[in-house]
Amino acid sequence: MRNRLMTIVMAIILIFSWNNTMYAQEKPTALLEYDHDVTGDGVRNKITLYGIPFESNSKFYQKVWAEIELRDGKKVRIDYEGGYEPKLEFADLNHDGVDDILYSSATGGSGGLYNYALHTLKDAQLKEIPLPEPLQIEGAFQNDFKAIIEIPGIKDPIVLDLSSRKDDYISLGLFQKNGMLNEPTELMIDPIAFFEIVKVKNKKGYGLKGYRQISGAYHADGLGTVETTWYYENGKWNPVKVEWKTSE
Repeated sequence: MRNRLMTIVMAIILIFSWNNTMYAQEKPTALLEYDHDVTGDGVRNKITLYGIPFESNSKFYQKVWAEIELRDGKKVRIDYEGGYEPKLEFADLNHDGVDDILYSSATGGSGGLYNYALHTLKDAQLKEIPLPEPLQIEGAFQNDFKAIIEIPGIKDPIVLDLSSRKDDYISLGLFQKNGMLNEPTELMIDPIAFFEIVKVKNKKGYGLKGYRQISGAYHADGLGTVETTWYYENGKWNPVKVEWKTSE
């Protein structure tokens, strides 16, 4: 009977301790504050970005959200994906005369990827604006230590001479010494790593520029970056400029 009672007491202590730990972790921190008109009524809104760290002293925030104070005193909350160094930026990206809210946070992975979300709060009505979809890029190794990349928006395929890396590729079993591929192998094409707000030439206002890395045999084997400038028009994102930048 005594052992059973002790077991029950220990269970209660553990539950109480776990609840206290969870409560401590749930305590939000005000990360950043902004003063910006995002409704279009001419009055600046106080915008506070909050986060809850994964654990104490962690730089990774498992929960992130923004609270936006409206003119009538009400508040609007936007929940975001967690990450490192969360922040907000403001620009009229859908070209309706009111600045939109662009959220970003780093995932912390080796690919240098970021989480993003874009919202409009025009007339105090919260709506999410979808972000640009990645272009359908194709790339593969070719015989003679070459690679070919086909990118929509660039007329001719990109042909890369990778003979300077042949010793590495041979040791990995990707190529034979005579330059023949051992088997068909596609290149590593990342999703869009991050966006930046840019002024779009010959267009009214701002757009987004996205960056995608293309790698060879492994992620650190960088071949180059596809830089695409997007402009929001007629309810969708259109690529207005696509560039290929070879890695140094």
